[in-house]
This record gives sequence, structure tokens and C-alpha cells, in this order.
Amino acid sequence: MSDLPKAIQINEEGPREGFQFERGPIPTARKIELIDSLSETGLNQIQVASFVNPKNVPGMADADEVVAGFTRRPGVRYTALWLNEKGLQRALATGRLDVKGSLSLTASEYFLKRNQNRTAAQDLEAERSIARMYRSLGVPVERTSIRAAFGCNYQGDVPVAHVVRQIGSLIEAAGEEGFTIKLVSLADTMAWATPASVKRLVGAVREAHPNLDVALHLHDTRGMGIANAYAGLEMGVTTFDSSVAGLGGCPFAGHRGAAGNVCTEDLVFMCDEMGIATGVDLQKLIASALLAEEVVGHPLPGSVMRGGTLAALRAAAQRAAAA
Repeated sequence: MSDLPKAIQINEEGPREGFQFERGPIPTARKIELIDSLSETGLNQIQVASFVNPKNVPGMADADEVVAGFTRRPGVRYTALWLNEKGLQRALATGRLDVKGSLSLTASEYFLKRNQNRTAAQDLEAERSIARMYRSLGVPVERTSIRAAFGCNYQGDVPVAHVVRQIGSLIEAAGEEGFTIKLVSLADTMAWATPASVKRLVGAVREAHPNLDVALHLHDTRGMGIANAYAGLEMGVTTFDSSVAGLGGCPFAGHRGAAGNVCTEDLVFMCDEMGIATGVDLQKLIASALLAEEVVGHPLPGSVMRGGTLAALRAAAQRAAAA
């Protein structure tokens, strides 16, 4: 345990991951209710919406209303996702979000074509354009991400060397506009990662780009989310994206079983038990997870929200031993 991090950063993405994926319409007021509940848990970053084409992602048609409606809590960063310049302009226009730039590429060209109708060359040029726009608007850029970094349902395995080269391309594109990249997020968009591949890819990225911090965005479609997070912890990763109650999935993944990010309360529970600080009140987070399940109207895959923590059981055992 001595080599594990002492603390991690959790970026909550449930409101965005979940509400872009759910089939049925969810009232805007209920989305806002969940965001406000999460704001009370100790989480310090919450991704609340996607500014994307509602024809492609109907669940985000009310993104502007959601952003206008939640209550900002001091010390919490509220972020959003966008895929192009129009989306960024919408995010900036709200005046209520913590806007930082990020440059992203997709490791699978098959998935890129399906998701954004671009070739790899077009995608890189689009990111150069986004970088120029960030500079012109004074938006800082310190983060990059690679989607489908571990594999693709359409292309199959993604070579580690290809991911490493893409990171280098993004660092170069950012540098052309005067930005210094500090972090790369490796996204397991279609849940191909295993603990072994997490360690292999994180290790290769660290070797090629030793000055970069690494974040993990892990999906749980094949039940590997928490195992992959643990593998990341063993590699010294200290930033994780997660979704309360396991909300979400990728609407373009191409199979009905696509699941959301690693479950936030399960990740917090694991870290609590290992003495890794998260800054999150687990009981409050469990209440938010139960609310998320109520909002979407069907069971969600989180485990700790049902099984509870060990604190009450330990207290009961201590009382029994003292009697």
C-alpha cells in the first residue's frame, strides 16, 4: 500500500454522462436537483452538461437551461463538454461555467468517422483550430485526452504506440498556440481496458511523456471499471473521471450493454478503505446515488449505494464486543 497515492482528484461526470445516454426525457428540474445534491458531497468538480447537437444527443437539448438553473457552491468547479467551436461558444455564453480548454483526439478512426464524421487528419486540424480559438478567447489549455484509447468495438485493439503518437501531436498543436500541456486523460470509451492494459498504456505514456500527469476515464461495461481504477492507483494515477451510481454510457458505442463511467461511490469507498483521501462524504454521496436512480426511474449499477459502507457494521461489531 505504501506506493499508492495519498489522495486523488475525482471529476464527477454523472449529470453529463448519464443524461446524454438515458432514453426517456428527464425533466430539467430533476437534472438540476441531482447537480445540487452532488454539490453538497465534497466533490470539487462536476461536469453538468454537453453542448452538442441535440439531433445527435437529445438528452442534452436543455443544456443551457440546466446550466442556468443549478446553484453554484463555493469551491466546486462546474464544467461542460463540447466537441467544436459552436459548443465552446455556447459554454462561454452561459457565464456560469468554469471553462478550461482541452484538446482531444480519437485513437480509432472508425469510431471517429461514426461519432464525428471526420478522418484522423481532419480531426487533428479541427483541434488546431480549437487551439487557435482558445488562444483568441483567452481560454487556458493544459489538458489533452484520447478517446477509445484502449480499444474500439469497430476497429478492435488500438496500438499503444499510436496513442502515444497522438498525445505528441496534441502537445505540438497546443505548443503552436503557446500552451503547455500538463495532463493527458486516457478514455476507455468502449470499455476495452483491463488492469493489464491500463498498466501497459499508462506506463508507455509516462515513458514517452514523463512531464505529463495521467488521468483515467474508465467505463464499466464489462465490469472492469473498479479493477481498472485500482490498476491506475497502482501506477500512481491520481485523477479519475467517474459517474454517480454508475450513470451513463456512450450513445455511439454500438452495443446495448454500454455502461457509464466507474461508479463514483464505489471508487470513493475503495479509496476510503485504503486510506486514500478523496475529500468526499460517502454517506452524502450515497444519498445522491439513490436520488440519481429515482430521477432516471430504473435501477443503476452502483454497488455501495445498495450494500452500504462498513462503518455501521464496524460500529455494531464493536458494541457487541463491548457488551
